[in-house]
Amino acid sequence: MSEKPKLHFQALQIANEQRNAYGLRYSDYERYRKHCYNRTHRLRSSLKMTYGRGREFKKLPPINLDTVKDGHLQLLLFEAERAWAHSQEMHQESLKLASTAKTLKGAAREDAERKSSSSRKHATRRMRRSIHWATQLLSHCQALYAQGRLSAEDLAQVTAYTLILNGRFLRQRYDFEDALIQLCVAHNLLDALAAAAATSRAQALAVAFADEIGPEIRHCAHEIRREKAYDVDAVVAEVAPQHRNALVQECDALLSQLGKESGGAAEERGKLKELLWEGEPVPIRNPELVDVLLKVQEAEEKLAQARKAEEKSATASAAEGEKKRGAHGAKSKRGGVASYDAILLALSEAEDVSRKLVEAQKMSGATAAAGTRDVHFVHAYIVYQLLARRVQRDLLLMATLLHQLQAAQRSHSGHSKARKVQVDSRLYPAIVKLLDSVLQSLEQMRTLTIVDESPDLASAVEARLAYTKARRCYYLAWCYAPLKKYAEALTLTQHASIYLRECRSTLAGTIETDPINDGEPAFYPLSLADVDKLEEELTLDSTSFKTDWFAYNGGALDPESSKTHKKPLFFDIALNYISLDMDRLQERAGKAPKEAEVPKAAPASHPAVEKKTTTSRAKVEEIERAATPEPSAQARGGLSSLLGGWWGRR
Repeated sequence: MSEKPKLHFQALQIANEQRNAYGLRYSDYERYRKHCYNRTHRLRSSLKMTYGRGREFKKLPPINLDTVKDGHLQLLLFEAERAWAHSQEMHQESLKLASTAKTLKGAAREDAERKSSSSRKHATRRMRRSIHWATQLLSHCQALYAQGRLSAEDLAQVTAYTLILNGRFLRQRYDFEDALIQLCVAHNLLDALAAAAATSRAQALAVAFADEIGPEIRHCAHEIRREKAYDVDAVVAEVAPQHRNALVQECDALLSQLGKESGGAAEERGKLKELLWEGEPVPIRNPELVDVLLKVQEAEEKLAQARKAEEKSATASAAEGEKKRGAHGAKSKRGGVASYDAILLALSEAEDVSRKLVEAQKMSGATAAAGTRDVHFVHAYIVYQLLARRVQRDLLLMATLLHQLQAAQRSHSGHSKARKVQVDSRLYPAIVKLLDSVLQSLEQMRTLTIVDESPDLASAVEARLAYTKARRCYYLAWCYAPLKKYAEALTLTQHASIYLRECRSTLAGTIETDPINDGEPAFYPLSLADVDKLEEELTLDSTSFKTDWFAYNGGALDPESSKTHKKPLFFDIALNYISLDMDRLQERAGKAPKEAEVPKAAPASHPAVEKKTTTSRAKVEEIERAATPEPSAQARGGLSSLLGGWWGRR
């Protein structure tokens, strides 16, 4: 006789995946109930377990354990889930009708109360039906476990699932003492599953179900007036050992077998490394988060391997020539930039999952206990890691671009104008764009709650914000310098000096305990030496911009440039629009001006002629005063004609 095949049935994993995928993330019980109905219909059709066609009802034979399959167990599970979802839907409807009845009067109020009572009874009937299907599933699993066809972990999951349904039903019937016993034993089994989990995902799955029933345990303990009802772990540790063997068949043997089964598997499979923030662990209590964080962990390992390979290649190329080392350095940096794509993709996926969990928690109205690190904290931690890696990638990209400039400056190191080498005109705008991205990431990082709650980290981020702004102004000034816009370039260097002073004052107090320099990853290392170096470069470049601006406006840089005649500024304006008093000038020079000849006076008997003579004399003086040479029509072009309109000359 051939050996019967073993079955692998993870009840909690299937229930968790289906609930999150089909509506229960946002408490949409109607959608989940319809999904369970469709799923059971497909399972019955595939297993040929339908109740007949049309009006003809065909009673199904009991399930034979010798021919049982995984689909038979899934069918029972989805029947229980369907009835439970329907019960929760009716319970919500009854609460809604009860609240509506309080606002009504007369017959309308009585009708609403009657409908609310009917919905509550319907919910109770569906909950009983759910327990019936779950108990039937548990009996089949116990039989399969006795035959050795089902593992202890699978049986423990089905047992915990059934105990949770029983406890919730008893709590709805206000039987708080029995409900507390059922829920505490279920919590104890889930703790054992989490402790013996072979993978981080299985551990997070058990922890998620334990957290889900934690508030219900607290409520039952409060209703029966237990001391320290708020401490769920203490209540479970006190109640569960007294009743678990009575509720679960051979519970101690099951737990010991569970530890034996998971012992070897835990060594073979990798687990998620412990995440720390300020020396304390970050709780990951959701299976979906575990999956995406495992991808992040794998990407970080690949990045670390790429860095080690880069360091080895850099050490090997150090013995070669300077020229070869520079070319290989640029190539290795480009490879390092490409290695960040995987980790940024994994962190973006983790941020998306954590954000959905935060939204679901807000919609459900659940709140975590004060001082605990809930899903909001986990989301902020993941966003911080994402922004840190993004800043690290952008800085590496900028270093790759600056390698071109550094290589050009090294090649002109013997010349006096080594700082004015010709580079690609797109270099400095590309650097400014990368610094804009770094600024955006740092500003978003500064608004995170985990950064705001840490004074040292907030100061470190603010110092890097000021330093990045200074670098941005510095490279933006170099974008204006080739365009001969020296005023804008000098203004930007002055702004950069102000930002550097701000960075120095912020960094001076926390340089010894800087959490970014000492953290993992150290995505933006910064020291006072870096600030001094940038300040020195700013001083040199500011002087260079002033010198170039002076040369551009007609000044002289060296004695050779004075040999060439340069027309003074506003020369045409002085010639055309300033009247020169020659008499006064000669008088100051010590030369007496020549006396003008006085015409003979006309006879007094002719007044008309005298008047005419006076008029003509005035005309002669006017003609003599206007002896300044007028420019020709061709000379009016250029600057003189342009400025002539400003002074009102036509």
